[in-house]
Order: sequence, then structure tokens, then C-alpha cells
Amino acid sequence: MADLRHRAVFLDRDGTICEEMGYLNHVTRLILFPFAAGAIRKLNEAKILVVVVTNQSGVSRKIFPETLVHEVHEKMKTLLRAGGAHVDGIYYCPHQRADNCTCRKPLAGLLESAARDLHIELPGSYVVGDRYADIEMAHRVGGAGVMVMTGYGRGDYELHHGSWSRQPEAVTENLREAVAWILSEESAGAKVKHNEAKR
Repeated sequence: MADLRHRAVFLDRDGTICEEMGYLNHVTRLILFPFAAGAIRKLNEAKILVVVVTNQSGVSRKIFPETLVHEVHEKMKTLLRAGGAHVDGIYYCPHQRADNCTCRKPLAGLLESAARDLHIELPGSYVVGDRYADIEMAHRVGGAGVMVMTGYGRGDYELHHGSWSRQPEAVTENLREAVAWILSEESAGAKVKHNEAKR
């Protein structure tokens, strides 16, 4: 049987899907952006896999227990379902840089785990986030990086983008606009493939 691989949209959590709280150390501090469910729903309707990838070093730093990460993600999924949306997977890194793991962004371990589990083709996939680490992670696997201006995004971009070795493929105000850009890219790609098939 053929190994059918899909491209995906990988979403950072804090500052992209929900408000940036520093360390989200209690489930009541999870506040989804009002546009998040609608944006993710558009990807669901387009049959594009949506995977959350997030650094949660508060676990290693003993700021909160690992059980809280799961509790927050269950609440996030419930809130998204209420808005008619869902994510196909959630992957997180519980480590801090001193732990020398392979999964902390901008390393690609989270993407590689998702690719194995969900049969994702990483080249050509997208990563959306509010930190340069998200963009760098996308480029490590041949994907496209989309930077949002929510969360840390505006400060990170305006203060530091001149020193980045490679720029994001797109810079958008928020996740809703990021999804619109991704869907336009996918539509343009589909038209090119259709025209090539007709030749």
C-alpha cells in the first residue's frame, strides 16, 4: 500500500492560538483569541492537517506539573470544538535549553515526531508562530514560516528581524490572516498542478 503523506499547518500555542501569559501556570489563564477557532476551522474544511507544537519549559523548571499541560490542552480542544474546529495532534517540549533535548524549538524534533505519527510531508508544510524560533524550525525541515504579530510577534519582528539569517515567508497580523495566506498559497499551488496536468 502506498504511504500517502500530507502537508500540514503547525501552530504555535501561546501568542498564536491563545493569549501570551508568560508561563501559563493555571488552566484558567488559557484565553483563546476570538479568531482562533474560526481560523482553524477553515483549515479543517480545506482538509489540511492542523498540529499544535509548543515549548513548555515550565515543566522542567518546576513552575507547573506536566499534568497541567494536558489539562490546558484538553480545555483548548473543548473551546475549539465549541467553535466547530479541531486539531489533529498536539506535541510539546517540556524541557529547557539546559536539558539538551532534541525537541525544543527551534529544533525540529516536535515536527519530526508529528510527521512519523500522522504521515506528514514536512517540506512544503507551514509553521505559524509569534517567535523567530517557529520560523527557524520551519526552515530546518523545508517548510514555510508565517509570523504573526500577536503575542511576542510584533516586538520580536520589529526589533530583531534585520539580524535574522532568513525571513518568514509571510508576516501577518494574526492567525486568521495567516490561514488566509496559507489557503491562498495552497489554491495557487493547486492551479499550477492542474495546468501542468492538462499539458
